[in-house]
Amino acid sequence: MPSEPNRPTAASAARRATDDPNLFLIPEASLPPGFAERVDDESLIPAPPRPAATVALLRESAEGPQALLLRRHGRSGFAADAWVFPGGVVDKADREPSLADHLDGPTPDEWAARLGTGTPEEALGFVAAALREAFEETGILLARADPAAPSRIHDEGALSVARRALLDGVATLRQVAVGNGVRLAGDSLAYLAHWITPLPEPRRYDTRFFLALAPEGAECDAHGEEMTDALWCGAAEVVGRFERGEMKMLPPTVHTLRRLAEFASVEDALAAFRDADIPAITPRMRRHPGGVAIEVPE
Repeated sequence: MPSEPNRPTAASAARRATDDPNLFLIPEASLPPGFAERVDDESLIPAPPRPAATVALLRESAEGPQALLLRRHGRSGFAADAWVFPGGVVDKADREPSLADHLDGPTPDEWAARLGTGTPEEALGFVAAALREAFEETGILLARADPAAPSRIHDEGALSVARRALLDGVATLRQVAVGNGVRLAGDSLAYLAHWITPLPEPRRYDTRFFLALAPEGAECDAHGEEMTDALWCGAAEVVGRFERGEMKMLPPTVHTLRRLAEFASVEDALAAFRDADIPAITPRMRRHPGGVAIEVPE
């Protein structure tokens, strides 16, 4: 996803914690040339945000729930070197209506009501993208055997081939489900958050965050072309590392981890978000004596 020409972006600049948990700071020294002026530009016409989906995968541990985070390559065009949840943009094939025939859980109409989208196809796209991106970036497939077809859900070789086909763009998620005899576990997802990139950024996303329990015994095999590291860690510990400047993260990731740190088990977290009100959050950027401040609405 190339950046708009001649448009400075701060998407990969380091964010710093402040005494206010809803205020983040991009230091002056980290800002790309011209970005501060873009923040001040009252005539700015915001770029339309692209639909995207993210999934916070959790697992239980002796110390409590752990979240899976991936570290993006330093050469990434967006959020370079940052620790993120698996996720990415919604593809056209993610909205394919026939995909719903291989998806357990809420129907596209029910997801549309839950997500507040304009059409069932739009809602299906967010759900499918979350499942697909988790599989592509981590190798973890949120699915179960299809009782109506021979299943390869426990065939690591077959799933590895399917993952490669997805990454290469030669197969769709529906084709993976049909070809491997699996049903996609849409019912494993809880709607967690809705973030929209701040207006001054030239590369913007309308991102739906989901929450899911990783399958028992699941191991992360991070996609090396996009990620350099993977980490299972308690949410509070990761937030502490961010606040000490040890890990680079974007405000939506930090904010989400702070919320997840409140729960003693994955089931408690899933139950809390099953029917929770999820407002859209668009952080505001403004000039600050130390650089550019990012304010997250209450």
